Amino acid sequence: MTPQPASKFPFGHELPAEKTPAPSKGTIRILQLYPRDMNIYGDWGNALVLAQRLRWHGYTPELLEYNVGDAFPSDVDLIVGGGGQDSGQLVIQDDLLSRETVLKELAEDGTPMLVICGLYQLFGKFFKTRLGSVIPGIGILDVETHGTDERLIGNVTVSTAEFGTVLGYENHSGQTTLGPGVSPLGTTAKGTGNNSSAGQEGARYRNIVASYLHGSLLPKNPALADFLIRTAVERKYGSFSPGTPDDTYAVLAREHAARRPR
Repeated sequence: MTPQPASKFPFGHELPAEKTPAPSKGTIRILQLYPRDMNIYGDWGNALVLAQRLRWHGYTPELLEYNVGDAFPSDVDLIVGGGGQDSGQLVIQDDLLSRETVLKELAEDGTPMLVICGLYQLFGKFFKTRLGSVIPGIGILDVETHGTDERLIGNVTVSTAEFGTVLGYENHSGQTTLGPGVSPLGTTAKGTGNNSSAGQEGARYRNIVASYLHGSLLPKNPALADFLIRTAVERKYGSFSPGTPDDTYAVLAREHAARRPR
């Protein structure tokens, strides 16, 4: 029996022709801050979501990491940072303070940033632990945080003007108070958010989104992810040409999260 050519299925059916990848619309450099010490709740997943959605939109992601003692990368387009225990904040505090100038310059220049939990706190003025120790922040955000004996844990639903309903999960004992220099990300329809009395979650300043929401946050909130992407692309290339992301699993995750009790 004569063997079939490698390019055919049995019975002579031709293999489908491979699609030629579309040319990239450009490269976006995503920098994850301190993933070694500030990634306790899987916040690295936010960077992975941004990378995949950039591909869906037709852009090429370049994922970078910055840890204590590293050289700070140049030409950063988008910054993400996660949460950590108090011990992790102590590990990074001196290094973060040494990068205060460059991070402030990037923030004031409009670089989109997502900072979660511990780095949300340290992008503020200070975090005072419940034992009275003060960890200074870099003061990009007009917020201050005080550690308490009360732990705020559970599912959160946030109503926002920019991104619709934002869903996530909080787990923190630090309670954050916003100053006049920032706006809240939104109001809490379920859950606590920044503190146990204000009914607000997160903070917004320029193109920075700060939040206590883990989960990771971005897989369930594609509108927020696309804001960060669009802003980064427009700053670098002048305009954003969207693609067609597959939000099937994001929709299912949102439906499931919305049904969960506090």
